[in-house]
Amino acid sequence: MKLIYKGKTKDIYDLKNGNYLLKFKDDVTGENGVFDPGANKVGLTMEGAGKAALCLTKFFFEKLHERGVPTHYVEADIENSTMTVKKATVFGQGVEVICRYRAVGSFLRRYGLYAKEGQALDAFVEVTLKDDDRNDPPITEDALDMLGILSKSEYKVLKELTKKIGNLVKEELARKGMELYDIKFEFGRVGEDNQIALIDEISGGNMRAYKDNQYIEPLELERIMLEND
Repeated sequence: MKLIYKGKTKDIYDLKNGNYLLKFKDDVTGENGVFDPGANKVGLTMEGAGKAALCLTKFFFEKLHERGVPTHYVEADIENSTMTVKKATVFGQGVEVICRYRAVGSFLRRYGLYAKEGQALDAFVEVTLKDDDRNDPPITEDALDMLGILSKSEYKVLKELTKKIGNLVKEELARKGMELYDIKFEFGRVGEDNQIALIDEISGGNMRAYKDNQYIEPLELERIMLEND
């Protein structure tokens, strides 16, 4: 295996057979030792976070496969905290797509003049560029198209997939008595036909969820979701 990318929460290896191997780590994003799925740097390390994130990712990717939603997922090795995936090319140098159901985090920091904390949002889709030097700036559909990152037709597919996947996750969390406030996804082009597909992971480290008005930490969220499943 050849290491091709060393990331914040996982490393990527080339398997030389057309697939990649993702190695999940115990690091999560945040600021000053506090977890924040929207942060662009590692904030803390939680023992067992990598394996827990992989378990939940496997759970959700297999649910999506059952529903015919395109992803890069092939298989997971829980014991070794690794996941085999199809190769994918990212949009530009990478974009992140957030689906928001409540006004919290960076949305509230930006729009607090108009939005109230916890205000309900109708699956608001927001795209940001993966750019640590510029704090992952938000970008519009028109700018994505004009800069050659994502065409308008691709943006439409991206938005539809984001809402579809976000609503599936929201429904699954609701089954366990939790409410999804927001969730972050990554997409890429997969296969010879460059099909837009979900890549990366779906874990507690990518979302904010609450139960009885109390924030649920990533490891606890993953424990709740996977018990008896």
